[in-house]
Amino acid sequence: MTGKLGGGAVIAGVGRGLALFFSGFGLLNFLGALLFHANFNLNIWWIDFRPLPPALGNLILFVASALLAWYAVRPCMSRWRKRGTVVATGALLLMTVFDAASFFGLVALGEIGSGFPLPLSLLVAAALVMVLVAIGREGGDPIRRRLAWWLAALTVPVVAVLFPLAQMYCFGKTDYRRPADAAVVFGAAVRSNGKPSHALADRVRTGCKLYGEGLVKKLIFSGGPGPGKVDEVAAMKALAMKHGVREEDIVLDPAGINTQATVNNTTSMFSATDIKKVLAVSHFYHLPRIKMTYGRAGVNVYTVPADQQFVLLKLPWFLAREVAALWVYYLRPMVE
Repeated sequence: MTGKLGGGAVIAGVGRGLALFFSGFGLLNFLGALLFHANFNLNIWWIDFRPLPPALGNLILFVASALLAWYAVRPCMSRWRKRGTVVATGALLLMTVFDAASFFGLVALGEIGSGFPLPLSLLVAAALVMVLVAIGREGGDPIRRRLAWWLAALTVPVVAVLFPLAQMYCFGKTDYRRPADAAVVFGAAVRSNGKPSHALADRVRTGCKLYGEGLVKKLIFSGGPGPGKVDEVAAMKALAMKHGVREEDIVLDPAGINTQATVNNTTSMFSATDIKKVLAVSHFYHLPRIKMTYGRAGVNVYTVPADQQFVLLKLPWFLAREVAALWVYYLRPMVE
């Protein structure tokens, strides 16, 4: 009996926490786009309704998010509310399965490359299945309900960390390279002697490969100052020229001190030139934030993860820092 009690509470609590996270994320996107920023909406990060008419997709997502939020805070439901919540969650589940099938189809056709075996939509589908199972197992004695509440409260912050990590691995490791006008290569540390760090060299080499394959005509190097006399973009340019990139095909942005600055600076370059289609090159963990920031600026870029020649010893730190940075950048329009 104790095992059944604990197991049922775990399912109910985790399912309720997942429902609260995804419903909150969906509703926050809806309200953020409506009240704060036209490009705030990032529901596409977890579910893609673009195959449907926009009005229909937004309606389904809003209704489903509202019902899931209601379930998360008031799990004891009437028969009709329970049916409506199950149907709405099932619609989201079907859409995520469709998104996952589309991903595998694009990989099979060679239109995108994947360095991670699963798309984010498939992980979201698994989470929605957990929510449906939890809805079906709600109830029980007060002890089980109380334990479920504690587990739901714990699940939300855990998912708030795992969700951006999943974006980094699922989206960040997906290679969307294609013919474009230019590639923006994001800077990284340069050593005091002027030599690029392994991370910076990886990014530059990947950009040079895109250039060498004829996918881009220009390379835009963006970075900030270094600890010595050589700044990041100067080191990037020198390395690129060693790899055969012509000097006239290199554009420098020495004021790219962070991701937002790079996006602001390069977006101005795009509008002042004939650059329309852009690739963005950085390490996989950085690409979701790059994609989001360019999207907020109204620019659609295609991301390309840097080919790593060495294991980054500080990768755990970079991942942890990026989790925090993603949420800061995501919420920034609401406080500006």
